[in-house]
Amino acid sequence: MSNGRTLSTVADPKVETITLWKDFLALIKIGIVNSNLITTFTGLFLAFQFTGKSFLHNFDLLVFAILGTGLIIAASGALNNLIDRDIDPVMSRTKSRPTVTGRFKAPAVLTLAITFLIAGEVLLFSASAVAGWLGIIGVLAYVVLYSMWSKRQHVSNTVVGSISGAVPPLIGWAAVDPTLPMGAWALFLIMFIWQPPHFYALAMRRTEEYRAANIPMLPVVKGFERTKKSMLMWVLLLFPLPFLLQQLGTGFVVFATFMNIGWLYLALRGFKAKDDLKWATSMFVYSLNYMTILFVSMIIFSIFI
Repeated sequence: MSNGRTLSTVADPKVETITLWKDFLALIKIGIVNSNLITTFTGLFLAFQFTGKSFLHNFDLLVFAILGTGLIIAASGALNNLIDRDIDPVMSRTKSRPTVTGRFKAPAVLTLAITFLIAGEVLLFSASAVAGWLGIIGVLAYVVLYSMWSKRQHVSNTVVGSISGAVPPLIGWAAVDPTLPMGAWALFLIMFIWQPPHFYALAMRRTEEYRAANIPMLPVVKGFERTKKSMLMWVLLLFPLPFLLQQLGTGFVVFATFMNIGWLYLALRGFKAKDDLKWATSMFVYSLNYMTILFVSMIIFSIFI
C-alpha cells in the first residue's frame, strides 16, 4: 500500500550532503582559491630556492603560507558573493550561487568569512609579519577596492581587481624571505598584467549579462574592438617580465618568451576573427593554460639551475 510519498520526494541525506558541500565550495570560490594557491606555492618555492633555506626544515612556513592564503581567499570570495547577491541573479554564470538560492543566509556567510579571515591572518602572521600585512592588503583590494567600489562604477574595475590577484605569490615569497627581492615583484607583475586579458576574454563572452547587471566592463562600455586593443596591449606588456627572472636561467626566459609569442599571435588574430565570441573563448582558455604552465615551469627550472 502506498504511504502517500514517492521515492523522489524522500530526502536523501547523502545527496543533501553532497549538494551542501558543492554550495560551500561555490561560496568560497574554490576555483579561484586553487589557482591562487598555485602562484602562492611558486613564490614560496622560489624563495626557498634562491635563499638556500631548507624546504624540509621550514615546512611549517609552507603550512602557514598555503593554508593561511587559502583561508583569506576563501573569505574574500564569500564576501564577494555576499556583496553581489543583488546582481548575481541576472547572470546565468552566477544565478545558482548559494547566496542567491538562499542555501547560505547572509549572517552565516558573514560569520564564515570573518572566521576564515581571522584564522588565515593568524597563520600568515605566524609565517612573517610581511606575509600577514600582504594578506590584509589583498583582502582589502578585492573586497573594498574591487567588489564594493570599482566593479559597479568604473570601466577600470578589472585593472583594480588585478591588484588582489597579484598578491598571493608575494605572500608565498614573504613567508620565506620578507625582504621581497626583484624575483618576488616579477611574479607580482606577471600576475597583475596577466589578469586583464584573461578577464576581458571572459567579459566578452558574458557581455550581455554584464550589461543586464549594469556592470561597466570594458566590452560593455567600449565595445569589442576597443577591448581587443586593450588585450593586445596587456599581452605585449608581458614580454619584458621573464628577463626579471634571469635567476631561473636562459631556458626559462626562452620558454616564457615563446609562451608570450603564442598569446600575442592569438591576440592579433582577434582583429580578423569572424566569430568574436569563439575567439574570446580561445583567448580565455589560452590564458588559463598560460598561467598554470608558466608558474609550474618556474618551479621546474628553479630545481635545475
